Amino acid sequence: MTKAIFANGCFWCTEAVFQRLKGVESVRSGFTGGEIKNPAYREVISGNTGHAEAIEIEYDENIIDFEILLYVFFSTHDPTTLNRQGYDVGTQYRSAIFYTNDQQKIKAENIIKKLNAEAFENKIVTELKPASAFYEAEAEHQDFYNQNSEYRYCQLVIEPKLAVLREKFSPYLKH
Repeated sequence: MTKAIFANGCFWCTEAVFQRLKGVESVRSGFTGGEIKNPAYREVISGNTGHAEAIEIEYDENIIDFEILLYVFFSTHDPTTLNRQGYDVGTQYRSAIFYTNDQQKIKAENIIKKLNAEAFENKIVTELKPASAFYEAEAEHQDFYNQNSEYRYCQLVIEPKLAVLREKFSPYLKH
């Protein structure tokens, strides 16, 4: 198993997207990229810890390539807005890839370059940094969409991301 760590706004949204991909064995919501050890959700959302809401994915490279994960990542949020995804504003909602090896870094750099040239009107502002400590969020934040899909937030914010996933990445979806 290989790990990937992505931050692209609310981790409830990101978790729901990546859980549906073949080859993804686990997705944990949490925090990374900040200054204090083991922060709580309330501390992170204050914007004062430097952490980003993120997910840690364990995936099988024999089933799904990191490049596919990157294309899903860039297709299911706006990587051109600094420290903002929809109504979520602050550094804790920044777009970031925390690479776990040199190959991930190189693939991310290449895809960012390609997407900047071909896909987005504005430049991608996604941070590309080496992975640091990842702190799992509290239990109520894990598997959030699957447990609460009827919530209005899930319907208004997460469901459109899942629609993009179904439309653009159907061959990679679990059945």
